[in-house]
Amino acid sequence: MELTDTNTEGCLIKSDRAARKRKVSRDVELEIELLYKAIPQLHKVFHIIDKIGEGTFSSVYLGEAQMHDGRREMFALKYLIPTSHPTRIAAELQCLTVAGGRENVMGVTYCFRKEDRVVIVMPYMEHQPIVDVIGLLSFEEVRLYIYHLLKALKHIHQFGIIHRDIKPNNFLYNRKSKTYALVDFGLAQGTADTRIELLKVDLAGLRNVPRPVFGERNLNNCTVQSTNKQPAARKEQVKPRKTDDPAPRVSLPVRTQSSSQKPVKVVQQGLTCSCYLTDRVCNICMARKQQVAPRAGTPGFRAPEILTKCPNQGTAIDLWSAGVILLSLLSGRYPFFKASDDLVALAQIMTVRGSRETIRAAKTFGKALVCSQELPRQDLRTLCETLRGRRSSGDHRVTPAAETTCSEVRSETPTHPDREPSTRLSTPAWGSEEGEDELGWDAVPDEAYDLLDQLLDLNPSSRITAAAALQHPLFYDL
Repeated sequence: MELTDTNTEGCLIKSDRAARKRKVSRDVELEIELLYKAIPQLHKVFHIIDKIGEGTFSSVYLGEAQMHDGRREMFALKYLIPTSHPTRIAAELQCLTVAGGRENVMGVTYCFRKEDRVVIVMPYMEHQPIVDVIGLLSFEEVRLYIYHLLKALKHIHQFGIIHRDIKPNNFLYNRKSKTYALVDFGLAQGTADTRIELLKVDLAGLRNVPRPVFGERNLNNCTVQSTNKQPAARKEQVKPRKTDDPAPRVSLPVRTQSSSQKPVKVVQQGLTCSCYLTDRVCNICMARKQQVAPRAGTPGFRAPEILTKCPNQGTAIDLWSAGVILLSLLSGRYPFFKASDDLVALAQIMTVRGSRETIRAAKTFGKALVCSQELPRQDLRTLCETLRGRRSSGDHRVTPAAETTCSEVRSETPTHPDREPSTRLSTPAWGSEEGEDELGWDAVPDEAYDLLDQLLDLNPSSRITAAAALQHPLFYDL
């Protein structure tokens, strides 16, 4: 058994007595029994009560422990799937021990291991899922939520940690006690100057199997090489859409030259390719080798540079995800973006931020986009107030593609285990307009939408940092 004790600075929150007496299903009881068998040491320390969370790479259980002073405390036990690479597990632990326990970042209390079975024990924090409270939050609560999220991001970014999976499920919120905690560093990546030693390891290269980088499905790809021996480039294209599908088609050829230079195409001797910068992919390009780029994260929260397979990704991707969260909270739609693959996700971003703006931003990090139709940039206040039900349909102009995005957001809960539950909040769900006014939604300042605009900057190099965002006028009194 390996034990690691850290300063959690009051993150412990006692559970309700009713939670301890909750009835669990037979399936969960069997899982708990198997967990005790996998790591027998747990039985000596914890009484595991229930399963409280599940993801692709782990399951989380609620456990109670008898402390030396007689108190009984609740803990969250994160059981990592045995297929996780040891270096990945050690890197997550190092993130928790070095950066955790302060500034709204969850710490770690113990770690139990037997062979390839690992359980990370953290303080248990009661919290309310955003999907359950989004219709009840006041604007002031939203402002505080984003402020504390930015504090956590500033803190981990100072250590050179890129979280890579910022979403409401990973930023716990206790509405009653106004406490917050950033959790789950299982996908964390290090910056070039990271202070987390294990994040300096090429964790993406630990697996020998090729990883798809575009969409949930394997999509067509194309490689275009330049004559100056710069890195190989490639093009992606979705399958032909049905005629009644209003979402635009986006193709993504990669251009390694600067935006002022014309791309030079070189293919294998005897083979010619003419599909570059068109809305189709030829058989030659489909046979090209796939480009590898970091893609970890949850669909709907991935930044444009992830969706376009930019190899150089930094802490700015976490700020984009924070912007998507703020967009959801201001509009009352959660999740805001939900797409079947990365190309559709990119098209949905275009419906909000504009196709010209997206194409222009992509050029700054060496990507060339082609969109089958021009999509205007939406006014963020108008969009959010319309979705919240505070504007009539005649008060604004929303493109058909944007309406499609909104309709997709309102669909049922997705089946993918990593994806967030979906909710539709029409005007009746928010109650009367007077009730909304009492929550402060009648006087949302322009500063809120200005910060949202800077968080959703399509260009990662000019996107606002967490440290700068905390100095934004929206938080002048904090």
